[in-house]
Amino acid sequence: MIRCPVIFGPTASGKSAAAAALAQALDGIVVNADSMQVYRDLRLLTARPSEVEEAAVPHRLYGVLDGDETCSAADWRRLALAEIDAAVAAGKVPILCGGTGFYIKALTDGLSPMPAVPDAVRDRVRREVAEAPGVSAWDRLEALDPAAAARIEPMDRQRISRALEIFEATGRPLSEWQALPAEGPPPDLHFLKIALRPPRSDLVARCDARFDRMMEEGALDEVAALKARGLSPERPIMRAVGVPELIAYLEGEVPLDAAVADAKTATRRYAKRQMTWMKGQYVADFEVNEQFSESLMGKIFSFIEENGLISL
Repeated sequence: MIRCPVIFGPTASGKSAAAAALAQALDGIVVNADSMQVYRDLRLLTARPSEVEEAAVPHRLYGVLDGDETCSAADWRRLALAEIDAAVAAGKVPILCGGTGFYIKALTDGLSPMPAVPDAVRDRVRREVAEAPGVSAWDRLEALDPAAAARIEPMDRQRISRALEIFEATGRPLSEWQALPAEGPPPDLHFLKIALRPPRSDLVARCDARFDRMMEEGALDEVAALKARGLSPERPIMRAVGVPELIAYLEGEVPLDAAVADAKTATRRYAKRQMTWMKGQYVADFEVNEQFSESLMGKIFSFIEENGLISL
């Protein structure tokens, strides 16, 4: 049986530091489960581990894709399973770390097989949905895939786009694909789910302070360089938290202090969505209900030891 720790928490909860400390102790490899940190762009703005941190312990799936690519949950699942296999073959402990719930769920709970959608189709559909007035995009989906439309709010443009692009690419409704048997994790893989749930007040303060630090270290220059590439606005990296807000400043739409305030608000909202997902979708084996610090590693090690992964 392969035991694989999973560290999940909202942004700014300290999960990257927790994973690195665990990897140091277990001779492990940290495998990224964050949908923005898979891209090379925006190391600072996506809070990707620094080069020094990545050199201290092995990190995988960080900065491995170009910003002009799209990484679906199925794509990430395939990559993650390959990295887990490689870690085990090397005698290392694979440690998943990230805050993207649908990535984690795709691996731990399984995923219905989904077809690849060509970038041209995805970009066209998402542009059409973004420009569609009112609930007309949902009406279009309801006519093509009533079962999927019944589960999607009429103004949830992201999920509407996903359903429509699947239909456009395959001619089959999303609901049919979702009804196919899920591809579960390998039977010999057992996940030890660890949740970091710091108090909201602590998390808000850390989100704000971290964004200020990102700006001091050059996050605005990162976004300016990304903007200069002229990527499609439908690419995931262009929707990373903080990117639309800072681009609004770079295009002269708002002053810098307003853009920073908007980005901080977006960060806090993202953290809240992650916490909500944890409550309903992530059944943890062990919870840390405070901001991560090195002093908490003893508790985490005790849990790991009780589950037979290490002997202290």
